[in-house]
Amino acid sequence: MTRLYNNILETIGNTPIVRINKLAPKGINVYCKVESFNPMGSVKDRLALGVIEEAEKTGQLRPGQTVIEATSGNTGIGLAMVCAQKGYPLVVTMAESFSIERRKMMRFLGAKVVLTPAHLKGSGMLNKAVELAEKHGWFLVRQFENEANADVHSRTTAPEILSAFADRRLDYWISGFGTGGTLKGVARVLKEKSPHTKVLVCEPDNSPLLGSGIPQPRDADGWPSESHPMFRPHLMQGWSPDFIPKLTEDVIRAKLIDGIIPINGNEALHLAKELATREGIFVGISGGATLAGALTVADRAAAGSNILCMLPDTGERYLSTTLFEDIPADMTEAEQELSRSTPNYRFDMAAPAAAAAAAAPAPVIAEAEALEFLQQATHDDENPVVLFATEWCEFSWSVRKMFAHYEIPYRAYDLDSVAYQVDNKGGKIRRAIEQRTGLKTVPQIYIGGQHLGGATDLFDACKDGRLAATLEKNNVRWNRSVKTDPYTFLPGWLHARG
Repeated sequence: MTRLYNNILETIGNTPIVRINKLAPKGINVYCKVESFNPMGSVKDRLALGVIEEAEKTGQLRPGQTVIEATSGNTGIGLAMVCAQKGYPLVVTMAESFSIERRKMMRFLGAKVVLTPAHLKGSGMLNKAVELAEKHGWFLVRQFENEANADVHSRTTAPEILSAFADRRLDYWISGFGTGGTLKGVARVLKEKSPHTKVLVCEPDNSPLLGSGIPQPRDADGWPSESHPMFRPHLMQGWSPDFIPKLTEDVIRAKLIDGIIPINGNEALHLAKELATREGIFVGISGGATLAGALTVADRAAAGSNILCMLPDTGERYLSTTLFEDIPADMTEAEQELSRSTPNYRFDMAAPAAAAAAAAPAPVIAEAEALEFLQQATHDDENPVVLFATEWCEFSWSVRKMFAHYEIPYRAYDLDSVAYQVDNKGGKIRRAIEQRTGLKTVPQIYIGGQHLGGATDLFDACKDGRLAATLEKNNVRWNRSVKTDPYTFLPGWLHARG
């Protein structure tokens, strides 16, 4: 039911359980719990709220204290939301191999993200978090061993499942493991309240940490002392780090699981895409992997069996990963053919030729005040590089991105901004620029009083060396070591039409 919430944290949990209609075998009822319905798009929102509130209650976390955690992304994103709402600074350590959109989301929510080398894997980012926490006196979440992680699933996820299946038998519950919090928290409740339900855990087939039966090496404090000997890199981000977390180990020791299902990475990719195109459910690689486990069980289950699997997050976490590798940004041949099937509004049509003018256009006459402003703005000794732009023009932003990347200091005049709308000041300056240059478009760049041109003029000057010479002539300091092609800063749709 629609209701009023006091803050975003009250919306965590109560995620829907949805039937799989096209991918499951006939006679078997396969359901999935879609955790992307949490406010930040993953099951880890539950963890984030649970561990922070428990730390507040026990006094482990003081008002205003910095929170720190090692994460592949989803826990960090959830923590960033919770910390933003509650007013705690957050620092996240994260292996550089995890998807870029995750670190951007955390930074967007106000967190700081400290990357660790990919070859040090999950244990590297964990050890960095411990090191930073000890150095600065920060609160370390310890998601891989924090009992509050499992407890929140015992209080929320498990009761939600039991309530949904109150009128029917739940034969199998299937999950992967990352921290082990979902696995432990749900499994122990199901074993008590629904003992007939088989609990099955999935892991990558090429990285069988649990399936190997080999214990995790640990130091005297119980921390993983090294990577598990059976760990291999795999596709399922957030699943199966390079060590067996304590919470997962607890489940094994307590004999709360009834079996382990190895999952092939290619099958995980395939089913993530199948879920999207055939069921309309948008998940990441780990969601495809868990469904793969559910379908493996469905193939051997008795007729009428009810199977529930966890879909941990949304596919938007994977845009820069292998999952989207074959998804084009530009029109495919089939899409171009559709475009050509009707005559108008086609992307491949040339712009219409301008109608011939009946007479020569009248010269632009700019006001003296605007011409004086242009003269002063472009001859400012303290700001030799001047950009005349509009706030939301993509080409203006291309210039801004290039200046930032090359560390070129500049002064910008946004001619459509509120300040320049008064008495149409921005329009008058544009007429002054047109009178001086013959150009109506923005952006326009000046250096040391000399008109350089628009965005592509700037980029050409950068590539052929003229920009460097002009900056040097005007004593402008910039990062000479940058070798990035400036044309990469143009809007993506310009790079390849179609």
